Amino acid sequence: MNRKPVVRMAELEIDPETLEAYRASLKEEIEASLALEDGVLSLDAVSIRDNPNQIRILEVYADQEAYEAHLQTPHFLKYKRETADMVTSLTLMDVDPIAMRAKP
Repeated sequence: MNRKPVVRMAELEIDPETLEAYRASLKEEIEASLALEDGVLSLDAVSIRDNPNQIRILEVYADQEAYEAHLQTPHFLKYKRETADMVTSLTLMDVDPIAMRAKP
């Protein structure tokens, strides 16, 4: 089986009035995904320094099956439900890694 990693970038804009609640939900979802899903290799979230309601998430999954399974997990569905009214804009992009490394 050829397991090709799936790498995605999410660009979100969050209603500033809900930013702290959004950040808490996102942190909870990322922690659960990494703890409970072997196919989730990394999830990194950052905000734009001068515009903190703009969030970027880099997602790395073992393969397409792992990505699709992630979308059906209770913790992801909870995050999606809790944050639906907080997200004012969402762009999802499939991206090709150039160099991705982390120290052990």
